[in-house]
Amino acid sequence: MIQRVQTLWLLLTAICAFVSLKLPFYTGNTILNNSSTYQLVTGNSTLLLNILTVAIGILSILFIFLYKNRTKQLWLTLALFLLTLLQIILVYFHTKKFAQGTYSISLLVYIAMPVLLILAMRGMYKDEQLVKSVDRLR
Repeated sequence: MIQRVQTLWLLLTAICAFVSLKLPFYTGNTILNNSSTYQLVTGNSTLLLNILTVAIGILSILFIFLYKNRTKQLWLTLALFLLTLLQIILVYFHTKKFAQGTYSISLLVYIAMPVLLILAMRGMYKDEQLVKSVDRLR
């Protein structure tokens, strides 16, 4: 299980998901009742983002243990990849509520999650191809 490189990619995805609960995606000022308020957009900003971010982290860890069924692991990781894209889209639309602000450098943590999942899927696919080629040799 730990010998497979996709295990490390899934573990890093889970770490990024849990870290994104604290690190900001966007920082800026919102105007509410003629007063400016400084706010951060993190994975905890709204209930939907919080649930989605925690689900991405937990599912990444759970998918590590599906190593015996590589095709199922591959398809579920693809679904998790789509969830991470949905998370980034939701966070981006949440930034539209701000009057002014900037993207944080920790935005890279949010972008790293789909990239790490692509790398994990590539490893799963290569493992599946290796098993198929070994079965042909028997």
